[in-house]
Amino acid sequence: MDRITSANVFVTIAERGSLAGAAEALDMSRAMVTRYLAEMEEWAGARLFHRTTRRLSLTSAGEVTLSRCRELLALAGEVATAGDPGAGEPRGLLRVACSQFLSQTALAGAMVGFLRRYPNARVDLQVDNRAVNLVEQRIDLAIRITNALEPGLIARRLGECRSLLCAAPSYIAEHGLPSGPQDLARHNCLTYSYFGKSTWQFTREGEAPAPAAEAVEVPVGGNLSANESMALLAAAGKGAGIAMQPRFAAQPMIDTGVLVEVLSDWQPQSLGIHAIYTSRQHMPPVLRAMLDYLADWFATDPGWLSAA
Repeated sequence: MDRITSANVFVTIAERGSLAGAAEALDMSRAMVTRYLAEMEEWAGARLFHRTTRRLSLTSAGEVTLSRCRELLALAGEVATAGDPGAGEPRGLLRVACSQFLSQTALAGAMVGFLRRYPNARVDLQVDNRAVNLVEQRIDLAIRITNALEPGLIARRLGECRSLLCAAPSYIAEHGLPSGPQDLARHNCLTYSYFGKSTWQFTREGEAPAPAAEAVEVPVGGNLSANESMALLAAAGKGAGIAMQPRFAAQPMIDTGVLVEVLSDWQPQSLGIHAIYTSRQHMPPVLRAMLDYLADWFATDPGWLSAA
């Protein structure tokens, strides 16, 4: 059997955490993946994985072999690219994780554009409101909106998510408009429980001759919180209270009069949009293409920019 393919199968099993995951990623049968692994273990002269009913883990020989196989595949890729300019064309399956909110309001459209540009690529969009473990859940790329990335993560900033405050006209008619951020303490504020403490941050550009931005932090609270932002947006539209929402999500409801913007002269804290992945080394062409595409999409897409 082809040793280069055996090495690629072995590396994919290690990265995906299972034979089934490797079979899916490589579009092979489970039996073929098993045969290639056996070939790889015969070539290495050692058992490469500890096998249990629930998971695989590398043996000490497997750790050494994994490093050498990655070097081998990198060299093989360089040879192929030298002779064929199309050898590095993005192809294969990419598993992308994001929140329900982000998938419905932005990423679903971006994925369509990516797949039109790269017809040999495939995307499996995994929607989960929790932060995922990329290795354990076999995720190639996670997209998160946050300003608090955990230390040690490999991430690329793709863009910025600007927010606004909004409420339904019925809520404003009953409770009035706040005149400043401090007035939010007496309003029913719909909070996102994923962020933990409910403190909203605002800035406002000062007027000449003092143009520096004025910053304010306001503790807020109310009778409804959720770990999914779209639930809060829907509740705000029904008159439940004041919500802080990404501008690109709330703007269509403001344009139709379902919501009105609150404290428009104050800017809520913006959040970074980050792509998180496992390694910068030996990055598959399809992953590199996705990172570049999303960075360009967030910077140039007219629909995104008009609401951001």
